[in-house]
Amino acid sequence: MAEKNKPHYEELKAQVNFHNYRYHTLDEPLISDLEYDRLLNELKQIEADHPDWITPDSPTQRTGSKPADRFEKLRHPRSILSLANAFGADDARAWLERIKKLDDRVEKAKFVVEPKIDGLSVVLHYRDGLFTQGATRGDGEIGEDITSNLRTVRAIPLRIPVESQKSKVESRGPSTFDLRPPRYLVVRGEAFIPNKDFDELNRKLEEAGEKTYLNPRNTAAGSLRQLDPQLTASRPLTLLVYQIVYSEGGEVPTSQWEILEYLKALGFPVTDVAKRFNDLESAIAYTETWNEGRDKLPYEADGMVIKIDDLTLAADLGFVGKDPRGAIAFKFPAREVTTTLNDIGVAVGRTGVLTPYAMLEPVEIGGVIVERATLHNFDFIAEKDIRVGDRVLVKRAGEVIPYVIGPVVDARSGKEKTYKPPTKCPACGEAVEHFEGEVAWYCVNAACPAQLVRNIEHFVSRSAMDIVGLGIKIVEQLIETGLVKDAADLFTLKKEQLLELEGFAGKKAENLLGSLNQAKVQSLNRLIAALGIHGVGEVMAGDLSRAFGNLSALSKASAEELQQIEGVGPNIAESIVDWFAQPANQKVIRKLKAAGVDPVVQLSEISGQSSVLGGLTFVVTGTLPTLTREGVKELIESNGGKVTDSVSKKTSYLVLGENPGSKADKARALGVKILDEAALRKLIG
Repeated sequence: MAEKNKPHYEELKAQVNFHNYRYHTLDEPLISDLEYDRLLNELKQIEADHPDWITPDSPTQRTGSKPADRFEKLRHPRSILSLANAFGADDARAWLERIKKLDDRVEKAKFVVEPKIDGLSVVLHYRDGLFTQGATRGDGEIGEDITSNLRTVRAIPLRIPVESQKSKVESRGPSTFDLRPPRYLVVRGEAFIPNKDFDELNRKLEEAGEKTYLNPRNTAAGSLRQLDPQLTASRPLTLLVYQIVYSEGGEVPTSQWEILEYLKALGFPVTDVAKRFNDLESAIAYTETWNEGRDKLPYEADGMVIKIDDLTLAADLGFVGKDPRGAIAFKFPAREVTTTLNDIGVAVGRTGVLTPYAMLEPVEIGGVIVERATLHNFDFIAEKDIRVGDRVLVKRAGEVIPYVIGPVVDARSGKEKTYKPPTKCPACGEAVEHFEGEVAWYCVNAACPAQLVRNIEHFVSRSAMDIVGLGIKIVEQLIETGLVKDAADLFTLKKEQLLELEGFAGKKAENLLGSLNQAKVQSLNRLIAALGIHGVGEVMAGDLSRAFGNLSALSKASAEELQQIEGVGPNIAESIVDWFAQPANQKVIRKLKAAGVDPVVQLSEISGQSSVLGGLTFVVTGTLPTLTREGVKELIESNGGKVTDSVSKKTSYLVLGENPGSKADKARALGVKILDEAALRKLIG
C-alpha cells in the first residue's frame, strides 16, 4: 500500500516546487497561500511517515526557490530562513511544549509579537554605515542583487545612523546601547506597498486606461524586480526592518525587543504594533486580537510572528529543516484563494439593479465553503477581462460577502469564454436599460417577479401611498399566494380572500381594506413617488405632479419637456420616459385607474396654496414634537417651500428635532439658519 503512495509523493513534490517557482521566481502565483500551505503540509506528513523517501530535491529540504537569471547573484552571509506555521492557539502551544523539552530556559522566556507582512523579503548590507548592497531572499542562501532598485525606496536609509539620531538612546529594555553601527551590518526587512497607496495606484492606472494590479504583494515584488530602476521609483514602495542577519566589528543587542528599538534608532523603519510579553498565553491573546483587527493595519498581513525575545536562546534552539525553532508564524484565517469560475449568474435586486455573481468551484475561505462571490458590476468584468472558465482570485474579509479580485491570466488554457451582459432581465424577460454615466444596469418592469416584494413594500410605505397595516410580512403573504402580482392588485382585494390568509380575522381584514380605500384618494405626488421610477424621489415627484397635473399627461411627456423641470437631467428624463413606455407598466397604470386610483392636481389647488415659503429650501433632521417627517414635508410644500435631503450652501433653513444626525453639524459649519418646529410654524404664520 505504501509503495502505491510513492507516485503521489513524487507528484506532490513536483507541484510544490512548481508553485515555489511561480511565487518566488516569477512573482506570478497560480494558487493562494492557503492552497500552497495545504500542499506543503501534506508533503511534510508523508515525509514524516516515510523519512526514507526524502531526497535532496524535496521542497522541505531547502528554504525557497532559485533566483531569476536576469539579476546578478548575491550570497547571504547567513541563511535567510522562513518560519513554521501555527494555525491557531493550540498549534502555538504545541510549539512551546516542543522547545521546552530542548532547553530549560524556555520556561522563563519572554516573547515578542510582530506583524507578518505579506510583501517581499529583502536583505540590506551596510559597510561603515553606508548602504552598499541589497538583495531578495531568493532560495535563502543566494538572492538577486537589486541594489539599484532598493536605492529608490525612500524608507531605506542610505547612511546609518541618520543625522538626527547619532546619540545614545534608551532601549525598550533596562540597558542602553551605543548607536555606532558595526563596521559590517546586514539587516532583513519586508518591502511592501501600503494599502491606501495600492488603491490610489490602481485608481490612476484605471484612469489612464492601463492594466490594474490584483494585490499589493505581487505588485511590490514585481516592482522591485524590474530591470529599470526608474519604474521601481514610480511605485509607492516602503518597508519595515525587523532582523539583524549578521554583524561584524561592533556590538548589537541580543534581545529581539531591543533589536527593534536599536534598528529604529539607527533610522530604519520598524513596526509600531510589536509588543513583548512575559508568557506565551498573553502573546497568543494579543495575536488573536489581530484576526479581526488586521484591516486596521496599513498593509496586507497574513498573520503575526511570535518570537522568543532572548536571541541567544533562540539561536541555541537551532532549526528543524528550514524552520528556526525560536519563532513561529501565527497565521490568520485565509481570506484569499484561487478557484475556477464555472459560470456567471445575474441577480435582479429589489430595486431592479442587475448584479453579476460568480458561480465557483467550491473552495474553503476562512473556514467557510464558498460557491458564489460577487463580481461587483458588468464594467468590472470587462475591465478585468474575467472570462467563464478562468482561474480567479477570490477574497473574503471578515463577514463581508466574498468577491472576485480578478483572473489568473497565466493559468488560461484558451478554452475560457468572454462574457457579455444580458440584454433581457433574467427574471421577467423584459429589456434591461443602462443609462450613460452610470455603472448599474436596470430592469424597469414594475411587475418583475424578482423585485415585486420590494416594489410593493415601497409602494405602501409612509413616504409613498402610506397604507397603514400593510407591512412586509403581509406583502410577502399576498405575493406568495398569488393574490397580488403588481401594485394595482392591492386595490381589488376582497375580504373573503384576506380571511383565507394565515393570521387574518374579520377586524384585521376590514382595517386593511379601509386603509386601501383611504389610499385611493392620496395625492398625485405620493402616487408618482410610489411607482418607483428610477431617479424619482419625493421631491422630484412633487415637481412632476405640479408640472403635469395627472398621470396621463406625465406618461405622454417627452424627454425634452421633462428636462424643462428644475432638477431633471437627461438620465432621469430618459428613465421616466422609458418607465411609462414599458407595456407591463402601462398595464399597471390602467389597472390603477380602473380601481379608482387616478389623482389629479387642479390648477385651483396649486394657485390656492400659500406661497409664504416660496423660494426657500428646507432640510429636516431629528424627531419633531408633533409632526412626522412626512407631515413637516407636506406642511412646507403646501406653503410654497421645497424640502431636500442634503444640507448645502443653498439650504435656507434646517428644521431641527431631537436626536439629529450629522446634518445639524454641517448646517452649523455652513452657517445655515436653524429652526425648531415652533419657529417653523411661526415663520409660516
